Amino acid sequence: MSTVLETEEHKALRAAVAALGKRFGRDYSTGLARKGEHPRELWEEAGRLGYLGVNLPEEYGGGGGGMAELSIVLEELGAAGSPLLMMVVSPAICGTVIARFGTEEQKRAWLPGLSDGSLTMSFGITEPDAGSNSHRITTTARRDGGDWILDGRKVFISGVDISDATLIVGRTEDAKSGSLKPCLFIVPRDTPGFSRTQIDMELQAAEKQFELVIDDVRLPADALVGEEDAGLLQLFAGLNPERIMGAAFSIGMGRYAVERAVDYAKTRTVWKGAPIGSHQAIAHPLAQAHIELELSRLMMQKAAKLYDDGDDIGSGEAANMAKYAAAEACVRAVDQAVHTLGGNGLTREYGLASLITAARVSRIAPVSREMILNYVSHQTLGLPKSY
Repeated sequence: MSTVLETEEHKALRAAVAALGKRFGRDYSTGLARKGEHPRELWEEAGRLGYLGVNLPEEYGGGGGGMAELSIVLEELGAAGSPLLMMVVSPAICGTVIARFGTEEQKRAWLPGLSDGSLTMSFGITEPDAGSNSHRITTTARRDGGDWILDGRKVFISGVDISDATLIVGRTEDAKSGSLKPCLFIVPRDTPGFSRTQIDMELQAAEKQFELVIDDVRLPADALVGEEDAGLLQLFAGLNPERIMGAAFSIGMGRYAVERAVDYAKTRTVWKGAPIGSHQAIAHPLAQAHIELELSRLMMQKAAKLYDDGDDIGSGEAANMAKYAAAEACVRAVDQAVHTLGGNGLTREYGLASLITAARVSRIAPVSREMILNYVSHQTLGLPKSY
């Protein structure tokens, strides 16, 4: 893929991460997923090389970069067949929120570990009755002396079993208006009253999904990240990176699928000794998939640049568009790759069949394409809300 918009440092980072990803590859990831194990070796190696925390401040062990650099890391690992889903959550969402809004003590406690991969943090926002509507979150936090008491439920929370803590989105009552406003709390994994149940998923992935029950969880005052009155500002400081990284995940997956299909189409012969890739019915859809992935990457790069420049509003629009475009491109790329291989596309040997479900997830999580269309229709186009 073209990298004309990237600096020499970005190109070098991309090449280095690609080399790391190829050392592990698709068989590594799928093999672990089938056994229910996590890609610890790849995670630890990526952390040791400084890739996991490339977006976090240098004074806390990070690389001093931003979402532009972190998205390159995830995209290239995905293009090699070994994406790390927890990169979306731990350094991108949680690391960013703590770096921007955390106290000095919180930064020192968490950022070095999030940077080198020795600590991992999950992110808990989705609820059974709220879905993508963050305004319907019912997890609440109330003061009890100098502590906070949290109650609620979360669902489809990734990697809680391997995380040292979860950054929980709750709501506190505004003393002035009486309305509820979002706030973020760090909840260590073994906190009393904080329990998890694994959700049985058809999706085969190393990172498991969990339902969380938060039952009278008592937290110290310093579990609150940022100001109690900052509300949506702090929440979206994590959600915009989430969408950028979601786009990177999808682009990497789509690239992997197209590359496998192209390799196959160059060598597979059926009619008169000519490779099937010489036929336009095969070649054109793969070319289209490549174009769509390139276009979605451009929007992802725009979103990352705006975010890294401190433009939260501009990056919000671009990040949503990038996530939407990348998910659509990924689904079509995987579908065409499988179709190119025919029956072989459904075999375990060629490693594409498992991407069918995974690609579909990119349209749903971390935010559905319909909610993105809602965002663009009323935020960008100025159309009235239907909800």
